[in-house]
Amino acid sequence: MKSGRVLVVGGYGAVGATVAAALGEWFPHRVLVGGRDGARAQRLGGVRVDVTDPDGFRRKLTELGDVAVVVMCVEPPDAAVARVCFEHGVDLVDVGATPALLDAVAALHGVAVGTGSTGVLSVGVAPGLTNLLARRAHEEVGGAERIDLTVLLGAGEAHGADAVRWTVENLPRATSAAPLRVPLPGYGTRTAHPFPFSDQHTLARTLDVRQVTTRLCLDSAPLTATLFALRRAARSPVVRRALTASFRRIHLGDDGFALRADAHRGQRRASYALTGRAQSRVTALVAARVTRELLTDSLPAGVHHVEQLPAFDRLPEQLAEHGVVLHHFTGDAQQ
Repeated sequence: MKSGRVLVVGGYGAVGATVAAALGEWFPHRVLVGGRDGARAQRLGGVRVDVTDPDGFRRKLTELGDVAVVVMCVEPPDAAVARVCFEHGVDLVDVGATPALLDAVAALHGVAVGTGSTGVLSVGVAPGLTNLLARRAHEEVGGAERIDLTVLLGAGEAHGADAVRWTVENLPRATSAAPLRVPLPGYGTRTAHPFPFSDQHTLARTLDVRQVTTRLCLDSAPLTATLFALRRAARSPVVRRALTASFRRIHLGDDGFALRADAHRGQRRASYALTGRAQSRVTALVAARVTRELLTDSLPAGVHHVEQLPAFDRLPEQLAEHGVVLHHFTGDAQQ
């Protein structure tokens, strides 16, 4: 077991607070909350850290002296803070979901190997659990030619401000894929629309699959239709600001979520799904479990996406105690 503390950056936010609480139960007195709002962090016994200031972040790691793992629950503007962590020999768990940023952190693999540190990316629900479901389905068909991922999110959940902003900012991004009608356990057949989650970009490389598409819908079908009808209008910053404010206030559904991965190879097909409640909470629990594994010092040095590490193969089953249910379909079976 590694010694040292865990610094949870954004540890007072929607995801970070649950990460810090879960880790605090497993590792009492070893969890430190950090964030740009120094007053909030200090009220929780934490410290001020700013991911937009890599030099300041470096000084803070040096000052603290005993940080073993940084859990990144906010998205920095670039990979500079990740580099600082690896250069200090500090492990990193990143719940980020922006493809370009994840690619930039993954490019630091050699830096991490050189200091014996480990970075784990694609940690959460999507990306994260979607990656793990995709790998299972991919292996079951003997190497997929195409993978379709579907994410249903509960519109009634009080998502964090950063999550809502990220979703709206990515809404107008162009895609050549078409919407798809997808059966989801507990929700019936829903229309899901292509959306630029990072898992589809990552999996094309880590699983060597030619075509991977992730689609999104909300548990409220009318709200899904409205959201994607505004996709073109959302190119306007004014519209995006209005949508962000609206979606933080409107809660038409509940807090359930569903994920599905369908792998295709010729006539062969395998599908896995997960259902649960409180997507933000489950994202945090995934991050906490990944961090716990890092502290056992059992993961290889370097930067890896979660589906590349066999230690997390059974993570979907391990979440059953938190109400997450795994579903498995084969052939043409859908429900």
